[in-house]
Amino acid sequence: MQISWYEGKTGCILWYFMIKMCNFAQVLYRCADRWIRIMVRTRELLIDVARQLFARQGVAATTMNDIAEASGKGRRTIYTYFKNKNEIYWAVVEAESKHLYARLEGLTNRDLPPEEKLLNYINIRLEAVKEAVVRNGTLRAEFFRDIWKVEKARRSIDLREVALLRSILSEGVEQGVFHIPNVTATASVLHYALRGLDVPYIRNNFSESGIDRSRLKDYILDFILYGIKR
Repeated sequence: MQISWYEGKTGCILWYFMIKMCNFAQVLYRCADRWIRIMVRTRELLIDVARQLFARQGVAATTMNDIAEASGKGRRTIYTYFKNKNEIYWAVVEAESKHLYARLEGLTNRDLPPEEKLLNYINIRLEAVKEAVVRNGTLRAEFFRDIWKVEKARRSIDLREVALLRSILSEGVEQGVFHIPNVTATASVLHYALRGLDVPYIRNNFSESGIDRSRLKDYILDFILYGIKR
């Protein structure tokens, strides 16, 4: 079957436009990807600037204009990402929680014995929480005052932290190091027990009982691994 000159030319034109459309789609994809990355970086910048201002002068004394000026962005840009200052505040809380989770996740991926992973998990968690609160200066008063709201904001991170603990405990059970009838329940209990130590550890309430805070992590691990009954 012979193809006419007209059909051949039409086919070439169609192929030409298809190639052009594919190239155009690739350009659109690259532009969209670049735009998304710019938006992500801008949002992260606004959150970090707001965190620094909140830490230095407090949430109540910080205005949207302050954040706009310090970030070098206009008010319109800020309102593109956040409805109000309260929304930025909770974004700061979420960002701090994600930072803690990233450190814990990095630990669980390391090739270490389960007991060492668990000890390091306790160490990193207590110190990271303390560092976050100290780093945020006057913002820590907001954390303590709104502790229940902070707990609610951290809910999704809590579930992911429980999953990390569950992976450590499961690894220990598989290696015959830990004897745990219900790993899921134990991971949840252990997580919330550690969470309960956050505020006392930050405030160093243990010194009132004559407890050396530098040894606290060892006491916690000993209690977790061996309990109170020999």
